Amino acid sequence: MSNEIYLNHPNFGLLYQVCLLDNSKELFTTLYAQRLFFVVSSNSNGVNFEPVSRSDGRTIVEARIRYLRKIEAMEDFRQLQQIYKQTFQ
Repeated sequence: MSNEIYLNHPNFGLLYQVCLLDNSKELFTTLYAQRLFFVVSSNSNGVNFEPVSRSDGRTIVEARIRYLRKIEAMEDFRQLQQIYKQTFQ
C-alpha cells in the first residue's frame, strides 16, 4: 500500500504531499519540478493553497523533522528525513 498523497491544483496541476504540518495543514510541491511549494489548509470553507518559496518549504520541513525527533516519532522522522533528502539535496 502506498502512502503517497496527491492533490490537483487548479493552475499548477498535480501536487505531491511532502509532509503533514498539523491537523489541517500540509506541505505540497509540484510533482515533476518540485520548485513550487504550497501550504495547503482545509476547513469548512474548502481548500486553501498558500504558495511558499523553495527555501521556506525547506525551512518548514526542517522544523517538522525537529518536531518529530523531539516527540520521538522515529518512523515518521526517518520517512520525512528521506523525503527531505530527495526533495532538497
